Amino acid sequence: MTLQVHKDEQNRGHVASAVECYLNQRNVSEEEAVKLLGEQVEDAWKDTNEEFIKPAAVPMPLLERVLNLTRVGDLLYKEDDCYTNSHLMKRHVASLLTDPVLP
Repeated sequence: MTLQVHKDEQNRGHVASAVECYLNQRNVSEEEAVKLLGEQVEDAWKDTNEEFIKPAAVPMPLLERVLNLTRVGDLLYKEDDCYTNSHLMKRHVASLLTDPVLP
């Protein structure tokens, strides 16, 4: 999430976001909160990838579905709010059609 995405959410009158909560708890600037939350997301991806390569009691097809859902969330919100501004997804969809992911 970028600082602009956070500001856009607040302008639309959404309830407190993760950035707002972090601001209130840690008493840091908006820029610092966005940066620190981004670092937490990166650390969570590292943890997810590390755990995904270890054998688990959970069947791999189920783990893959959870991972793919997480990937979609990351795609929708990492740089821009592509969920609210769905026109921003146009290049991602076009990319899948022109450069398909092959197994």
